[in-house]
Amino acid sequence: MGRVTVSGTDSTDPLARLVSLRRSYGAGELSEDLLAPTWLEQLRLWFVQAVADDRVHEPNAMQVATVDEAGRPDLRTVLARGFDAAGVVFYTNYQSAKGRQLTANPVAAALFSWLPLERQVRLRGPVAKVDPAETARYFASRPRGAQLAAWASPQSESIANRAELERRLAEVTERFGEGEIPPPPHWGGYRITVTEAEFWQGREFRLHDRLRYRLAAGFADGRTDFADGVADETSAAGGEEWLVERLGP
Repeated sequence: MGRVTVSGTDSTDPLARLVSLRRSYGAGELSEDLLAPTWLEQLRLWFVQAVADDRVHEPNAMQVATVDEAGRPDLRTVLARGFDAAGVVFYTNYQSAKGRQLTANPVAAALFSWLPLERQVRLRGPVAKVDPAETARYFASRPRGAQLAAWASPQSESIANRAELERRLAEVTERFGEGEIPPPPHWGGYRITVTEAEFWQGREFRLHDRLRYRLAAGFADGRTDFADGVADETSAAGGEEWLVERLGP
């Protein structure tokens, strides 16, 4: 783990120290020889290592970025609940701000940030709702309190106070009693179909390693525009061609 140093100021104001905060990264490296054949295998490898490291809290936390109808960006942290060759899945209220934004612009970017390991993973791609059966299976696995909360919370909407939220929770708790709680009709999963996956490993003097898997033009089904680039290597999975590129830090 790198060491933080501060120079050039004795101020006790943290904001005044921003320009002089420095961290030297030296936890590891990422070369083309070390990279897994596919983005999914590389993500699995790094995720397993993040889970095993006690310094990483909630390794499945990821930031998801969307844009609204006016093109204004938005960002929040969600929990990834699955990833496979089809993409990365998270669950939310379809009527929330992110749900409305994904209806207007069904594309997203996601970021896993594992700071103790000096790593991050950036994903991009089109987004679609998961099958209702998949949502139902996941919803059934949630703690009962979380199931009730999905019914009670008008996510992203303005509410008067905390008491209103607790009143809504009491109402749905009484409504369902001890019975089974189905998924709300306005709640479910989204899958980001990955068309770009960048793996970032911190290195000394900001000369970081950045390796990106990018779905080649002609295999993206018109979902995303891809600039032409020079590929270090190519790999095929599921009939698709992926380019592997090193990016400047």
